This record gives sequence, structure tokens and C-alpha cells, in this order.
Amino acid sequence: QVQLVESGGKWVQAGDSLRLSCVASGRYIAAYAMGWFRQAPGKEREFVGTISWTGDAMYAESVKGRFTISRDNPKNTVYLQMNSLKPDDTGVYRCAFGPSSTASPDPYLYWGQGTEVSVSS
Repeated sequence: QVQLVESGGKWVQAGDSLRLSCVASGRYIAAYAMGWFRQAPGKEREFVGTISWTGDAMYAESVKGRFTISRDNPKNTVYLQMNSLKPDDTGVYRCAFGPSSTASPDPYLYWGQGTEVSVSS
């Protein structure tokens, strides 16, 4: 069993930066992929980005160039650095743990509860 706890979400203004953290417990993340997904009010969950166990990252087009995923394996933590935030980035951000780094949510085995990000214009 893996527990994931996200933090760092808050209300910010457009153009601001924010860093989200996802701390895992129950298993070391070093050999696994970690993904970030978000869900805005009234919308479906969407892929944000993912990082493989080798450190290769992949992003949704909507956040490419603005968001960066990194991992600190000794701390069992994954980060999502978000720059130049836009109102469309508003949503609940959840991290996920799984065997492969994909944009599909299906392969991810464990999910956090999420942290809320609100971006005002």
C-alpha cells in the first residue's frame, strides 16, 4: 500500500508561481513513475505531466514550458513547479504512483487526495 499526500496548493494571481509537493510513504518511489493530474470544477480529470523512474518528464501541451516535474528519491517526494499560472490552471491537483509514465490515468496504482490551486485573473 502506498500513501500519497500532496501539499502546496493555494489561491494565487495569474502570472504567479507555485510549487506542489507529493510525499509518498509505504514504498520507495525510486523505481516507479509519478504523475500529476488535475480536475477543474465541472470538468473531467486531465493529465498534467509525469516523470519516469529515470527522470524523463512528459507534459500536457497546455502546461509545457511553464510546469516542471522533478523528483527527490531520497525524500520520496515529487514536485510540480508551476510558473506563469493562468486561471485555466485552477483545479485540484493529484499525484499518482505507477509502473509507467503515461498520460493515461489507468496504469497508476495509487492516488493522493489532492491539493487545490486557484488562480485568479
